[in-house]
Amino acid sequence: MIENIINYFEHISSLHRALILAGGITFFWLIEGAIPLVSFDYHKWKHASVNIFFTVTTIIVNFAFALLIVKTSDWAVAHKFGLLYLFTMPLWVFMIAGLLLLDLLGAYSIHYIEHKIKWMWKFHMVHHADTHVDTTTANRHHPGESVLRAVFTLFGVFVCGAPMWLVMLYQSLSVVLTQFNHANIRLPLWLDNALSWFLVSPNMHKVHHHYMRPQTDSNYGNIFSVWDRLFGTFNYTPVDELKYGLDVLEGTKDQHVGFQLRVPFNKKIKTDY
Repeated sequence: MIENIINYFEHISSLHRALILAGGITFFWLIEGAIPLVSFDYHKWKHASVNIFFTVTTIIVNFAFALLIVKTSDWAVAHKFGLLYLFTMPLWVFMIAGLLLLDLLGAYSIHYIEHKIKWMWKFHMVHHADTHVDTTTANRHHPGESVLRAVFTLFGVFVCGAPMWLVMLYQSLSVVLTQFNHANIRLPLWLDNALSWFLVSPNMHKVHHHYMRPQTDSNYGNIFSVWDRLFGTFNYTPVDELKYGLDVLEGTKDQHVGFQLRVPFNKKIKTDY
């Protein structure tokens, strides 16, 4: 079973990766229509077009870093360099440990740092600016933030020594699960709470999109919720008490691409960082 997973992700094509991205958005888009968490009064297709624009810029940035990530991974594997080679372990443990480490080093850490360093936060504000959080919000990142995230992905691959099949597996899971936890869907509370003990559930991540602190500065997890619980950044707030967006942006131009691209350089936008 694990060998089949490894073989698939060692040779996964660009077409299959695109199908994972598009298939996830389509699936959760349909589920949002059936069991919405919030009944938004918005033009869903117009909202999606803005977020898809930022999804495309994210894909372009990721392609620009792809060769460097592959070369780093191949070098680490060839030299048995990285945390994953400190101990001999069964293949299934290697896979789980690798997914957890990539999530910590390549996703949780940069997300936490973006909330603490002012110039990084200005780029990340574009993601938080969305006042109608749904599955298309998952890849709404300013191109500058996409570069930061790609650099930390590279850092995670280097420190872990992750082989490319593991990187591809992690990125595929990340795409689908971030679409899931951003999706505007209402799960039974018992199910969402149960999921949040090991995965970032929809309700858990929606707290992060509340328009003001302390909720904004919590629940940084990407796939696994263990890091928020371990490092004390977990926050539980009932979803009925949440309001999306950012207090400093007033939610007026969250669907204006030009304005959002200029947010990191707009000195008139206040920030406490």
